[in-house]
Amino acid sequence: MLMCRDLAGIASDYIDGELTGRQNVSVKMHLMMCKDCRTFIGNLRASTNLMKAHSSGKPDEELMRRIDERVTEALQAWKKNNGDN
Repeated sequence: MLMCRDLAGIASDYIDGELTGRQNVSVKMHLMMCKDCRTFIGNLRASTNLMKAHSSGKPDEELMRRIDERVTEALQAWKKNNGDN
């Protein structure tokens, strides 16, 4: 079973359609059961779309890596403070 912290690590790949079929099914099953992760994916998708809409080219890979790390850290901190896995 996919855990919230696992989803955070592959969320960008999920949104970009880069997961295997099995991973994609695991994410979808988790999202059916986890409101917080549905919100997280929705926010990440909206942020990604906003960046694409306001960018003239491909985002800086280093910037994207730092954003991914911070989002993951924030989700982990939130989950820890709210007693969720």
